[in-house]
Amino acid sequence: MLHLVLPRVYPLTCTMNSQPPGGEPRHLSVLPAEVMAALDPQPGQVFVDATVGAGGHSRLLAERLGPTGRLIGMDRDATMLALAASRLEGLPVTLLQGNFDELPDALARLGVTAVDGVLADLGVCSDQLDAAERGFSFGQSAPLDMRLDADDGETAAQLLRRLSERELADLIWTYGEERFSRRIARRIVETRRASPLETTDQLAELVRRCVPRPPRKGAWKKAPIDPATRTFQALRIAVNDELGALERLLVALPECLRPGGRAALISFHSLEDRRVKQAFRDRTRWQELTRKPVQAGEEEVARNPRARSAKLRAAIRPDPRANETTQDGHVGWRRSRPRT
Repeated sequence: MLHLVLPRVYPLTCTMNSQPPGGEPRHLSVLPAEVMAALDPQPGQVFVDATVGAGGHSRLLAERLGPTGRLIGMDRDATMLALAASRLEGLPVTLLQGNFDELPDALARLGVTAVDGVLADLGVCSDQLDAAERGFSFGQSAPLDMRLDADDGETAAQLLRRLSERELADLIWTYGEERFSRRIARRIVETRRASPLETTDQLAELVRRCVPRPPRKGAWKKAPIDPATRTFQALRIAVNDELGALERLLVALPECLRPGGRAALISFHSLEDRRVKQAFRDRTRWQELTRKPVQAGEEEVARNPRARSAKLRAAIRPDPRANETTQDGHVGWRRSRPRT
């Protein structure tokens, strides 16, 4: 049975107010087979998908957990929960609106002390990226919003109006790794003196004028990314406090898992992957299942180009009752061995 839980609404059955974007989800879940192999869900277990999105990974997990198991699904975006609900109907799933760093509170609220596995796909769902009104993409003119929870926090446009030139430059450099961050910040401040930046196309064009776009050298080279890409990434990360939320999740995650429980995180840029890698290498809290990140093969990338940058890392919360040298760390493509 599918349960839906809205924020600050405690009964386990209720009606979602947000309507799905319409039609079937456009999003394709990345690394589906690799995620299932890493987490190894078994009938009767309890798992969390901390980033439900369109429900692709959630459905795969719930089907493996079976009628005696339970999947708890979370997402910041009520619209995505509504979209996922139709895909998960009839499965043992409880959906809650909330960010993944709220996982300990969500489990406590449901009376769950610990779970057998947690998945967090840190990417933005294709259905969110493709919805022009959300302001994540510069493919169409839309309000500069970028909030994953459309009812909470300040928008990207408000952030651009509030921050100083130095703060904007630091933000674009830190979260976007944009080498022309100071030039972009200076132009933003100059522009907003006359009129504030309100739409995605305004900001994208401003950035393009600041960033030299290198010519394509030879047919063998990939076409360069749009010059606005890094700035948009930086603003989205800042608006949603994505890295802060990830760090809070990584701190809390071991205590949310039973001994022997598994965690799998999918990152999409180096700022996320670096944090996940460092956390999972803490041998007092984790046994790594993936010394190197698992990435999509050529066939999946051809089918789903957004999978190209996905990196999966997985780890087990050590069971003190087990002999570490004989723990089974098999995740489908390799067998983990204790470090020497």
